[in-house]
Amino acid sequence: MALNRVRTALLALVAGLALVASPACAGSIRIKDLVSFDGVRGNDLVGHGLVVGLNGTGDGLRNAPFTEEIMTNILERLGVNVSGEQFRPRNVAAVLVTGVLPPFARAGSRIDVTVSAIGDAKSLQGGTLIMTPLNAADGQIYAVAQGTILAGGAAAEGDAARVVQGVPTAGIIPAGARVEREVDFDFAALDTLRLALRDPDFTTAMRIESAINAAYGRPVARMLDAGTVRIDLATARAPSPAHVIGQVENLRVAPEARARVVVDQASGTIVMGADVRISRVAVSQGNLTLRINETPAVVQPNPFAEGETIVVPRTDVGIEEEPGIGLAEIAEGTSLSDVVSGLNALGVSPRDMIDILKTVKAAGALHADLEVR
Repeated sequence: MALNRVRTALLALVAGLALVASPACAGSIRIKDLVSFDGVRGNDLVGHGLVVGLNGTGDGLRNAPFTEEIMTNILERLGVNVSGEQFRPRNVAAVLVTGVLPPFARAGSRIDVTVSAIGDAKSLQGGTLIMTPLNAADGQIYAVAQGTILAGGAAAEGDAARVVQGVPTAGIIPAGARVEREVDFDFAALDTLRLALRDPDFTTAMRIESAINAAYGRPVARMLDAGTVRIDLATARAPSPAHVIGQVENLRVAPEARARVVVDQASGTIVMGADVRISRVAVSQGNLTLRINETPAVVQPNPFAEGETIVVPRTDVGIEEEPGIGLAEIAEGTSLSDVVSGLNALGVSPRDMIDILKTVKAAGALHADLEVR
């Protein structure tokens, strides 16, 4: 009996915990996934260099003279004098190297880089990037890249045909760059910390403010606008801004967003939010097809008769109307998902469905932002 009472108590405790945890987890997102913290960002890096070791798929130096210039400079720095020499290797290629210096990266750490051909090289597979300095927007060198390139595409050719799969003229070097200089930013000296919402919204910003103040038990955060929430680090009384971020970023908030419909015309994809609504509206749709066929006829003179051969034009023109959607009425407050489901059941093509959505939006009955790509 005692064992049964303990088991019952444990089951009740687990059920109570589930009831307490479910509202916090349902529809709630961590603050770190909704905002970016002021000063915590990466820096773009770029540099130009040379890839060697290609199997005859490098730049044609006649079409890319800058490749020869880069190669000459590298060899001269290595003590090889090539002034006035005429060489046309096909195993080298000029490239641009790009990467992102992550926040708080320290000297000696490694980052990934992307290598892209800038000449007429056909493939970078199997190539090796020679030591390439990477500069930031201020012109300073922050990293140096070198290593073997991993290209994702493939190319093959013969005398009369060539086939390419993927992009063999671009690739990556995992951990291919070593950080040589750190960004001068005293993060610990900040007095205030700003949270920038990735999707500005007044309701979401207010909920973030309320969640942070509730966690600290005092007014620490303040909403400045739809995209910014400021935290007073003195009021938070934390050892450093890093401690504040560690305490705040895992708080959960239910975000709000504007009703939006995104349409991809290329693939016929339609993505919509749950809050999209349609007012009372009537829809009628049909297709008209204009058909023009040209079948010219050749008329020749009789044998041994004077005359010339002429071409007589013959044109067949017609208009066909395909059956479409008759006059249909949509009730007030109907969700767009119900409308799309009904159109799918009627066999409406994605192209026609996109046209219907555009027309309903133009009529003012679609209460959402319609984004067509």
